[in-house]
Amino acid sequence: MTKLEPRPRLISRELLLYAVIGGSGVLLDYLLFLVLFNYVGVHHQVANALSTTAGITNNFVLNSVFNFRKTDRILVRFLRFYAVGIAGIVLTFLLLAAFSTGLGVDANLVKLASLPVVLLFQYTINKRWSFG
Repeated sequence: MTKLEPRPRLISRELLLYAVIGGSGVLLDYLLFLVLFNYVGVHHQVANALSTTAGITNNFVLNSVFNFRKTDRILVRFLRFYAVGIAGIVLTFLLLAAFSTGLGVDANLVKLASLPVVLLFQYTINKRWSFG
């Protein structure tokens, strides 16, 4: 009889934890966006920049400490992580401009739909560049 080898995991622990951490950042981002846009009356683009920045910072701290466990060169890593986050802000900005401002789709729905796209884009780059 041959010894059965364990099947490779479809999702690594690192990716799963990144997704959970990302989920906390997405939740923070979206809730802050809702409050700023709907209750405080901040323009949707400004609300997006502020809420996304809060989510990026949350995710960097949690990924540095609990997931990738890399706290060396912290400023360089944060700047890289933030640059990737800025790319996410720009992508979301463009989606909001096209669909909300341009086509009249509710900004809340556009923001919500943009979150998984931006999350996957950022994971790929952060894994290789920010924490590589």
